[in-house]
Amino acid sequence: MASWFYASEGKQQGPFAEGQFRDLIAQGVVRPDTLVWTEGMAGWQKAAEIPGLIGGGGAPPMMPAGGPPMMGGGGYAGAGGYGGAGEGSLAVDFGILEFTWRSIALLIGMIFVLPAPWVFVWYTQWIVSCVKVPGRPNLSFTGNAMTLVPWYFGFIVLAIAISFIGSQLLSNLLFIVQIVLYWLLIKWMVANLASNGQPLGLSFTGSIWAYIGWSLLFAISIITIIGWAWVAAAQMRWFCRSVEGTRREIVFKGSGLEILWRGIVAAILCSFIIPIPWVYRWIMNWFASQTELAPRGSL
Repeated sequence: MASWFYASEGKQQGPFAEGQFRDLIAQGVVRPDTLVWTEGMAGWQKAAEIPGLIGGGGAPPMMPAGGPPMMGGGGYAGAGGYGGAGEGSLAVDFGILEFTWRSIALLIGMIFVLPAPWVFVWYTQWIVSCVKVPGRPNLSFTGNAMTLVPWYFGFIVLAIAISFIGSQLLSNLLFIVQIVLYWLLIKWMVANLASNGQPLGLSFTGSIWAYIGWSLLFAISIITIIGWAWVAAAQMRWFCRSVEGTRREIVFKGSGLEILWRGIVAAILCSFIIPIPWVYRWIMNWFASQTELAPRGSL
């Protein structure tokens, strides 16, 4: 089925399935003078110029395929800049007050243990909605807390059982199990990302053995005092390469040195407690700005 995009106030909206897009037309959201695009069109056009779109019947003329073209450049003049087919850096934006009360609620939920899966999903839904992705408006998280329940409570039961046995070997095994659960959590979270209510169809393809290796390497790098920052940068690049299901390549461009000095500054500021929300937003904004969408094979 066709996926449609439309322009609203200088921003690209979409993709929308054919049925959804027809509903937007019926609701008056997409009007005859609205710029629209779908695969097969060479450039953005007014909806009224596409045969059969406003009024039913027909289909747009087939032209060379590709992603939504840059508006104001090779597309329809005067539409405002779109920066190409959804390429550019990610961004994060949230209010300090909202972050503070939501984080406190998350902490309380974790302390009481039982509500942790539900509080975690609730918090994740909010923080994901604060992430802005080029070409993917209204990012959301659609995961259900019930998926986490068997993992979460199964791990708690296992931890309690091992604490009674008191075996060092079993304690090391518990650490490995924890890493595996984190890996499953990442796969689950990536698979449940959506845009405008439509699943993005993403998947995390990094292997469990690679994830365990990165986790152990990071733990060992802590001993070097500063080496952890370069390991973190390399792990972020691996993580981005392991996300598949998008026409664009996800690239992390931050360096170990940049992570190191920001980490030191963040640790100092967080020791004063009050600056924590501002520090958290600052760090998240930087990581987002260093994460870019680029044409595959361009680097």
